[in-house]
Amino acid sequence: MKQTTKNWIGAVALICASSAVTGAVVKSSVASSEANNPEPVFPQAAPSASVAGGLVDLTYAAEKSVDAVVYIKVTQAGKTQRMTIQDPFSDFFGDIFGFGGRQPQQREYKEPDRHGAGSGVIIDKDGYIVTNNHVVGGADEIEVKLNDNREFKGRIIGTDETTDLALIKIDGKDLPTLPIGNSDELKLGQWVLAVGNPLNLTSTVTAGIVSAKGRGLGANGIESFIQTDAAINPGNSGGALVNERGELVGINAMLYSQTGSYSGYGFAIPTSIMNKVVADLKVYGTVQRAVLGVKGVDVTDYIDSEKAKGNEVDFGTVKGVYVNQIIDASAAEEAGLEKGDVITKFDGKAVGKMSELQEAISQHRPGDKVSVTYIRGKKERNASVTLRNTQGNTKVMEEVDLDDMGVQLKPITDEEKKSLNLTYGLTINAIRNGKLKTVGATKGTIILEVNDKKMNTVEDWEEAVKSANQSPDRTLWIKAITPSGRKASYVIDLNE
Repeated sequence: MKQTTKNWIGAVALICASSAVTGAVVKSSVASSEANNPEPVFPQAAPSASVAGGLVDLTYAAEKSVDAVVYIKVTQAGKTQRMTIQDPFSDFFGDIFGFGGRQPQQREYKEPDRHGAGSGVIIDKDGYIVTNNHVVGGADEIEVKLNDNREFKGRIIGTDETTDLALIKIDGKDLPTLPIGNSDELKLGQWVLAVGNPLNLTSTVTAGIVSAKGRGLGANGIESFIQTDAAINPGNSGGALVNERGELVGINAMLYSQTGSYSGYGFAIPTSIMNKVVADLKVYGTVQRAVLGVKGVDVTDYIDSEKAKGNEVDFGTVKGVYVNQIIDASAAEEAGLEKGDVITKFDGKAVGKMSELQEAISQHRPGDKVSVTYIRGKKERNASVTLRNTQGNTKVMEEVDLDDMGVQLKPITDEEKKSLNLTYGLTINAIRNGKLKTVGATKGTIILEVNDKKMNTVEDWEEAVKSANQSPDRTLWIKAITPSGRKASYVIDLNE
């Protein structure tokens, strides 16, 4: 049997790119009025499409959509690496002329630039565009081309790997936009259009139906995909999934295929998730992610796993999320939820599986008070829960500014690895006033580990800082070697 694989669509060359760009997004300064009311104002929808002879007229939706869906070309600059070059002839002829022999030489090698392409959707007349994180997340240069052939330089406002969404901006006025529809209102079998630039064929529209909702594929940290049989191919990433009224209901993100090309299964991120992410990126520069504090699985999956062990399980329901762990000091623990509970509703909305619970939570911010309905001992109960952030409180989380670290890093050379008997590490080759200098690090210090993770690349460092910023204690524990060869440890409190 041929193995089925998930294939990201869009900027294939950047799929495996590190978070060098996304990690460098700096926190936004926010006017107090915006911070208190960060919800974006989206364009209003047009009237419903006309229906004649029992058929849905998709021409209005198609013509409206192509002008608001853009072609995105991204470039990631090739990295410059230092390589040790040994003269091959010295091994054969030795020092025949008495010049001391040839020593290994250090030469710089620049990798070629990498290019990719995808799609995006203009949601604001002033140039805000939604796309996928995997399209632009590692980009050093972004070019945006409209359907009328106008071209703009794009810049990243914010990215979110957890939902695979990104917000970029171009400098334009009175740009064509798509009104935002409610993805929760989509029905199975409803007609939708996938609009984008597959295989470099710009302004392409394909039609199909909603095949399923709330799909979880294990591709993103938070996902509740709309599944459609509208043809989605490489290059459609970041494009629009549109209903018959010309409303944006999803951002095309993935295809599921044995061959890497369209085979009837495409997946889009619903606007119910997108709206909150876009609003947060626009105002805060990072997503204000609410956390309930439970780990769980679809209750049907749990029942099946227990049956496989010969155990009979009866919760009184076969729809919901089985809680198999409560996180310490979490909102769920405070509200009295326990392992073995089955969550069936979140804030009044029925949740039949884990992906639907994730979708429901993703629409809230830390500090929001919600109701959670769950079953324990076949009896339905309700709890009032105040959601928290990943740090366990309700404060606004800001994106860490890597410039505050005050260092420029590069991987240690082969010569340093050999002389110091190391296989990994990052050298501080420039330092200024910042957090690392404050704790005593100097130029030439080699950073080995951060929070028990080995540092092989600059991207490893950026990811470690980003992860620490979102952790409860917001602390960097650094193992290093000083220029004199002494082992050293540094502790950086990101709260200071």
